[in-house]
Amino acid sequence: MKLTWLDIRGTGETTAAVVQEALHHRVDGLVSDDPAGFADLPPTVTKVLLSLNSPLPEDFGGADVVIVDPERHGTPAELSLLHPEVEFGRFVEIIDAETLEKACQSARTEPWSVLLFRDPTKIPLEIVIAAAAGASGSIITIARDIEEAEIIFGVLELGSDGVMMAPRAVGDAAALRASAETETPDLELAELEITGTEHIGMGERACVDTCTHFREDEGILVGSHSKGMILCVSETHPLPYMPTRPFRVNAGAIHSYTLSKDSRTNYLSELKAGSKVMAVDVEGRTRLVTVGRVKIESRPLISVNAVSTDGRSVNLILQDDWHVRVLGPGGAVLNSTELKPGDRVMGYLPVQDRHVGYPIDEFCRGLLYPVPDPRYPFLGVHLTRHVHGEVMAGP
Repeated sequence: MKLTWLDIRGTGETTAAVVQEALHHRVDGLVSDDPAGFADLPPTVTKVLLSLNSPLPEDFGGADVVIVDPERHGTPAELSLLHPEVEFGRFVEIIDAETLEKACQSARTEPWSVLLFRDPTKIPLEIVIAAAAGASGSIITIARDIEEAEIIFGVLELGSDGVMMAPRAVGDAAALRASAETETPDLELAELEITGTEHIGMGERACVDTCTHFREDEGILVGSHSKGMILCVSETHPLPYMPTRPFRVNAGAIHSYTLSKDSRTNYLSELKAGSKVMAVDVEGRTRLVTVGRVKIESRPLISVNAVSTDGRSVNLILQDDWHVRVLGPGGAVLNSTELKPGDRVMGYLPVQDRHVGYPIDEFCRGLLYPVPDPRYPFLGVHLTRHVHGEVMAGP
């Protein structure tokens, strides 16, 4: 998890509300220019003293980290000898080659480096991150807003160790904390046994084109129901009649679910440029990738049914063509039109039901075909939900 520091020096009348929000969302550090502001803060949050335009106070109060300007306050190494009870770090504003070299030196040697880049380019930050490879200190980069924070966390695929940001309103603390969650949890995949396939005629399928090269054992999870998905491989493996497209997954019919950030499901049909989907390999390792476009076209479709060892059913509807493939155990690439009963594929079996894509703990039974409800003969019922002991019909 990346570090998040919230700068409360200019929050004024909203300070109390901002602090409470920051504590609630477990922001890592609160930055103040007044040691008195740390008095009532719990030990779970790092108290950071940053006062660049005035001398250091005689008493650091409850500060855990003090960030200094060496030209005004002295070097962190010198101050650490005088005040061993706190940690010291260096502030560097990067405006040219000379100050960039100071930032690189700080990142290599100091326990904390707080960096302010005046120009919008991220090339100088890339240089600092590369220069600090293997160093034990932490780089905290100042962001102007949440959008920039998200970019900073992804620079060079490593990102800054942390981001410091001044909130503009209540809600920014939560958004900053969310932007730091750059890693996705691994999934426990299951081997599923194919029970049968059926050619079902024409329909719309979606190719998900991403901004990322997939690995050979990697794809996205797709299924007709949110509680059972099959791992569809990207077009990374060679094909006899067309070039490889390692950024693409020919994923399935447009009604199908896939996984995105926070384990939320999305229909393939609602993905668009800029959407995030979860790439998954055969070992269950995951990462978020960005969608570049979704290519929807009418094609013949094939329905693939599978079952887990504990009897749970899974369905996936794919384009009915030999070059559309799924992944089996060990990364085996299986052509969808050649799947037969007894073949094994990799899949995922979430245990929670869904409400607008979010996991939720309630009983929910999805049906493959509409079943009429005698109370409403003019409606087809696709879903039944058990809520507070009563069976409710839903369209």
